Amino acid sequence: MSADPPDIYEVLARCTGFEWDTGNAPKVRARHKVGPGECEQAFFREPFVVGFDEKHSGAEQRWHALGQTLADRKLYLVFTVRGTLIRVIAARDMNRKERSAYEQAQAVVEENPRL
Repeated sequence: MSADPPDIYEVLARCTGFEWDTGNAPKVRARHKVGPGECEQAFFREPFVVGFDEKHSGAEQRWHALGQTLADRKLYLVFTVRGTLIRVIAARDMNRKERSAYEQAQAVVEENPRL
């Protein structure tokens, strides 16, 4: 994609919910045993670290994110935004490198809670 992606945090602030259908929810749960509720929780915990996934953005923009559930399960998520709905495409536990990056982001938030 040649155009710069939008500010995803502004896009997420305008979202009104999640889109789960009979195709994507069971697929996410079956592959990595991550339920829709856990995915949704990660979007509302700090830090929530998001990056643009240029390689996999074709017909629609895709994003990857690092987030944490209420049970402190650290997740790697891939999602898109359709209108005002967030559609999770994939979710799994973070790998070692992702956990390290997430823990660094957590330390920054803890040191600077007003960021």
